[in-house]
Amino acid sequence: MISRREFLRTGSALGSAISVLRPDALARVEAAAAAVARRTPEEVAADEQYWREIQQAFTLDRTFINLNNGYTCPSPRVVHDALKRYLDLSNQSPYTYMWQTLEPGIETVRRNLAAEAGCDPEEMAITRNASEALQIAQLGIPLQAGDEVVTTNQDYGRMLTTWEQRVRRDGIKLTKISFPVPPPGGLAELKSRLEQAITPKTKVIHFCHITNLTGQIFPVRDIARMARQRGIKTIVDGAHAFAHFPFRLRDLECDYYGVSLHKWLLAPVGTGFLYVRRENIRSTWPLQPAPASKDDDIRKFEEVGTHPAANHNAIAEALQFHQAIGTERRAARMRYLRARWEERVEKLPGAKILTSKDPQQSCGLVNLSLAAIDARKVAAYLWNRHRIVVTPIVHEEYQGIRVTPNIYTTLDEIDTFADAIETLVRNGLPKETA
Repeated sequence: MISRREFLRTGSALGSAISVLRPDALARVEAAAAAVARRTPEEVAADEQYWREIQQAFTLDRTFINLNNGYTCPSPRVVHDALKRYLDLSNQSPYTYMWQTLEPGIETVRRNLAAEAGCDPEEMAITRNASEALQIAQLGIPLQAGDEVVTTNQDYGRMLTTWEQRVRRDGIKLTKISFPVPPPGGLAELKSRLEQAITPKTKVIHFCHITNLTGQIFPVRDIARMARQRGIKTIVDGAHAFAHFPFRLRDLECDYYGVSLHKWLLAPVGTGFLYVRRENIRSTWPLQPAPASKDDDIRKFEEVGTHPAANHNAIAEALQFHQAIGTERRAARMRYLRARWEERVEKLPGAKILTSKDPQQSCGLVNLSLAAIDARKVAAYLWNRHRIVVTPIVHEEYQGIRVTPNIYTTLDEIDTFADAIETLVRNGLPKETA
């Protein structure tokens, strides 16, 4: 019979061995990347042979076309297989394998993820999604009755609901600004509109890095600097930004930043992170209580009770897969796919792209509006007639369909979408959809 110490050491070795397995799919993606290493991201974006290797790394249902990757993205096989391996190992003896073998892996994930994001690991908490990350900041910042929060009426609904609860519970004031899509004055107009809403009682400015409705990118650093000069904290919703287009967190200079990793990083569902500028850690209350000994520890924001270690450990494989491609190549590919369908669709009568073409203001998430056709009916038509999934966006000031392809999306799928929109505009809605 082996001792407990030997047993745990064997378990740790097994966990380490599992974590370094390299399936053929990842090796092929890395080999493809090496073959195009000397080419620009824009050149690689148009190389279908390269992207074919990426497409083969996923297990997908190709009987429908998923252009709703802004919701949750499928993970490549290497990530999903890792998740299943970690779950299988955990299930053999949850206390031993999940808590003592796998759970410590969160520190490796934290270190590697922080290096990719561009921040100190001690400023990054691993969360279950962007909503949880942002709510830690929204509900954890001390605010009193009369204090004011400035946000936009195009921020994510769950985050607006969170602020509205603080209005009811704590008596704070919430100001939601409006802005046109796309804004005629560009990034400067977005900053100006937020700045004009500030009063002497403003304590927080909350806004998206890139909105989930139209894909509008905000000038985070400019807004953060403007706010800091006035003693105002900034909370940035980065749910759609991280791994979508290049940036470094330390360059943004914001106070809080929340991310969903099951979107563009392609990590398992139920993974995200919260960045907290070091000086704000102590003053921010965790969403779930933590001991006083953790007041200055970023890990106090991870106090959620029993949870699966498999999900956050599989982030390591998602990060490795992402780095084999590179954010610059991903962003270039997203813009390439976008341009392919936009160039056809924007010429149609009544069609309007509600997303700026300026690369500083947008990337792969686009909103298309068709005059006189309800966005919900457009989405229903695309699904019922063409098995294409998009998201209908119905806002009080505009409506359209959100189109979000991904790195596994083929040119044929993009062309099928453009064909379907052309047919719709030419012939109108069929009777069963109208």
